[in-house]
Amino acid sequence: MYLAIAGNIGVGKSRLTELVARRYGLEPVYEAVDDNPYLADFYQDMSRYAFHSQMFFLAKRLEQHVGSVNGVRNVVQDRTLYEDAAIFARHLFESGMMSRRDFDSYQLMVRAASQALRPPDLLVYLRASVPTLKSRIALRGRDYEADIAPEYLQSLNDLYERWLSGYRLSETLIVEADGLDFVNRSHDRSWLLGWLEQHGLGAQAVS
Repeated sequence: MYLAIAGNIGVGKSRLTELVARRYGLEPVYEAVDDNPYLADFYQDMSRYAFHSQMFFLAKRLEQHVGSVNGVRNVVQDRTLYEDAAIFARHLFESGMMSRRDFDSYQLMVRAASQALRPPDLLVYLRASVPTLKSRIALRGRDYEADIAPEYLQSLNDLYERWLSGYRLSETLIVEADGLDFVNRSHDRSWLLGWLEQHGLGAQAVS
C-alpha cells in the first residue's frame, strides 16, 4: 500500500506519517524541509527564491519517490509532488511571485516527472483552519516559519480545496483536524486510527 498524507503547513502530516508507519509497519518518507537550502531565504523574499525553492522540492520529491515509494510495497509519504505543483507553485504563480516563464518550466518538469510516479492507493487530507495552523506552527518553533502570514496559509487552504475537488488518482479521506490532537490525546489517536482502519488501512498495509 502507498498512503499519502496531505495538508497545509503545520497541520500534523509528519506526526501522522510517523504514527501510521509505526502502527502498520509502513516505510515512512518525510518531506525534506530542513534540507532545502532556499527555504529560510524564501520566507524572507518569496519572489526572489520561489523558483529555486520549488525546484529543490521537486527534485527531492522525485528522488524520494523513485527510490523510496516506487520500489517499496508498503509506504506512507508526508506530502506529495502533486501538492507541490497544485498548491505551492500555483500559489506563487497566481500571486505574482513566480513568473509565467518559471511556472511553465516548472510545470513541464512536473508533467515529465509524473510519468515515473506510482500513484497513491489512498490519500488522507488533514484539513485545518488558519488559527489551528498558526498555533501548531508556533509550537514546533522553526524560526523561519514564525512570520508566515495568515493570508498565505488561507490561500494555501483555498488551493487545497480546489485541488481536492478535481483529484482522481485515488480514494480520498478528509480528516477535520481542528480540535483533533492525535499526538497528545489517546482518545483522538484511537478514533483516527480506527476511522482509517474502517477504510481498509490495516488490511491493505499488511496484505
